[in-house]
Amino acid sequence: MKLLVLVLNKVECLEDILKALSEKELHGATILDSKGMAHSLESFTELHFMLSLRRVLDPEHKESKTLFMIVKEEEVATVSAIVNEITGGLRQPDTGILFTLPVDSLEGFTLK
Repeated sequence: MKLLVLVLNKVECLEDILKALSEKELHGATILDSKGMAHSLESFTELHFMLSLRRVLDPEHKESKTLFMIVKEEEVATVSAIVNEITGGLRQPDTGILFTLPVDSLEGFTLK
């Protein structure tokens, strides 16, 4: 089992990602609102100009969505393919990141 974490900056893609995951019988995701460190540091004056410039260049990017899912190891590639197809690829700037961590124990949820 893996804990799959997707930090999605292209939040407009979230609904399509969730629909595609559901079509593949991949359920049980938890989604949290999140924001990056740079946005949290906006109040520091030495960073203010740089952050102001970023807001001008990318005014829509205010928050991210962080998705957590427990998946079987063989399902990681499927989730990754779905996310990359819908977002245009996580290698694109300011799209998001996806990573996994091992899950040694799980209670309260059963994988199908």
